[in-house]
Amino acid sequence: MTDYRPGPLAWLAIIAASCGLLLLLQKALWLIVPLLLALMMYYLLTPLKSLLVLRGFSHALAALLVGMAALLTMLLAGVALVAWLSAGDSNWTDNALRYVEGGLRLIIDTLAHLEQRSTLFARIGGAQAMTHHIDLLVEGFAARHLPGFLMGVAAWAPSVLLAPFITYFMLRDGWHFKRFLVGAIPNAFFERGLDLIDQLDQTARQYFVGLIQLTVIDTVVLGGGLWLIGFDHALMLALVAAVLAWIPYVGSIAGCALVLMVAATDFAGQPGIAYGAVILFIAVRLLDDFIFMPQTIGRSLHMHPLLSVLMLFAGGALAGITGLMLVLPLTGICYVLGRAAGQILDDDRLLARHRLAMRLRHRRAADGLDALP
Repeated sequence: MTDYRPGPLAWLAIIAASCGLLLLLQKALWLIVPLLLALMMYYLLTPLKSLLVLRGFSHALAALLVGMAALLTMLLAGVALVAWLSAGDSNWTDNALRYVEGGLRLIIDTLAHLEQRSTLFARIGGAQAMTHHIDLLVEGFAARHLPGFLMGVAAWAPSVLLAPFITYFMLRDGWHFKRFLVGAIPNAFFERGLDLIDQLDQTARQYFVGLIQLTVIDTVVLGGGLWLIGFDHALMLALVAAVLAWIPYVGSIAGCALVLMVAATDFAGQPGIAYGAVILFIAVRLLDDFIFMPQTIGRSLHMHPLLSVLMLFAGGALAGITGLMLVLPLTGICYVLGRAAGQILDDDRLLARHRLAMRLRHRRAADGLDALP
């Protein structure tokens, strides 16, 4: 098998296919999100299902036990989240507004301090202008954005609960689907087809498992640092920030803003703790970029950094936050498909075998037809 490398035309086709898939998937987002969660759970739970099968359980029973365990875990996590949000005397929506206002107040205090130390900032007068608009901003957030956000979360909840059911059927019937795909491959391309299916499976497995590994590492490192600083619920806050980081660039900014708001509100009057938390967050992100990510997600998507950045911009422009989340794995899958297609089209022997097989099939089908009246 020759080591085929896509050329300029092949890369244009891969990029065009990735962008086209983004536009199509955006129309079925209600199914794509639980499907992605199901793929993560499938690749994480497949070793557990295989262990049960080796212990003597049937495939169907092992898939049922693992799927029920996943559903129970999601339900318990949801109950724990609701209990955490409902804790305390005040409504959690009021707490959200309080944290937003606390973060804005910290920014105002920082600008005011800079104005006292620098004539340049004093001439700009940013603290005074921001103080004038802060109440309007908080009121506008409460009146316009918060209800829509709550309705969006409520609408997505039933869809997310589809994930464990999809995971169960993937664990139980995944090998039937692979067998169905293998049966559709022409005999001349059988070996290449098997290699293609294996590459797609390995790419998806390494990406989703690497994403979960990166999330766990970020949660432990960031949560440990926040706990040392003195944050309450440090692991929960770190987990939310790590999940937000699934959205490239935008998610990292949102996670940093979340840490900043919590620090500014829970440690009011102690700006040093808020600045230290932001420095910790930036340090963790640098560790991600240079150490953690190359050892986890970086092993699955072999793309040039410039192409990754360009595809992220294209995904964001075409499909918003959904495009940012999906563009890299989609491009990786399209790359595998394009590379396999290029290997087949570049192999004259395979194409000759396929043409010969088609001629033999037509000749066999036509045998005896000439004798008919």
